[in-house]
Amino acid sequence: MRSSVEIASHHTMLLFDEMMAKHTTWRVGGPARYYFQPSDVADLSDFLKSLPATEQILWLGLGSNLLVRDGGFPGTVIATQGRLDEIESIQGNRLRVGAGAPSALVARHAARAGLCGAAFLSGIPGTMGGALAMNAGAFGGETWQRVINVQTIDRQGVVHRRTPLEYKVAYREVTLPREEWFVGCELQLEPGDVEAERREVQRLLRQRNATQPVGLPSAGSTFRNPPGDHAARLIEAAGLKGFQLGGARVSEKHANFIINAGSASASDIEALILHVQQIVAQKSGVQLQTEVHIVGEPA
Repeated sequence: MRSSVEIASHHTMLLFDEMMAKHTTWRVGGPARYYFQPSDVADLSDFLKSLPATEQILWLGLGSNLLVRDGGFPGTVIATQGRLDEIESIQGNRLRVGAGAPSALVARHAARAGLCGAAFLSGIPGTMGGALAMNAGAFGGETWQRVINVQTIDRQGVVHRRTPLEYKVAYREVTLPREEWFVGCELQLEPGDVEAERREVQRLLRQRNATQPVGLPSAGSTFRNPPGDHAARLIEAAGLKGFQLGGARVSEKHANFIINAGSASASDIEALILHVQQIVAQKSGVQLQTEVHIVGEPA
């Protein structure tokens, strides 16, 4: 039975057995035992202090890049969408950004503020928190190329300020030295031609719309690009463009996107991911690694 509790302020929300299909871009996923939306960092801090030390925690932004299995998530989901989403221009051509701010909005804000270097963020379908956690990239740019410092929070609810030197950052991968989650960051940008930057954001969005199945339920790129190659090329070469299993289909528009063709379950999508990995390995010898995170219990 799904019920909700309002705590502290009307902005805070705690739901029980909340279906994750409502909150992921693939539109699949079973119930999360607890689903928490903080009103701000102080509220989040209080909540984290109250959790048992063994509680499984899943951070959720816009729900892209994530496959929650049909049996749901047996822990607590912390949802930042519409929360922790401030974007503020500060001295020194910097932006201060909350983890819940959508990446595309950060790109637009930077362009409006006359700052260049963030246009690539318009191609990332998630939040800044997710972009930080996986060093998301698009159109040749990567998130951590612009990061000056980050704000994190730990299980005890303590907020830390850290520099990029404290992280191991690689392609689509960030290794955190300890169990902490990103709540914000500062980005270093350059002053520049506002109009040119705005046109660049528009151009990149048009390019994304032309080459990706925008408007259909997907999670963004399914697989990481192997060194010196593209996952989409390998999948296409293996003859898998348009291949369908259950309600899950390899996009005809971009082979590195798996779409929910209308009735997919999480297990359909996971089965298709495994099938693509097997066939690509047979045909080209390349073992594709997933870029999407797969969490939760099978049905």
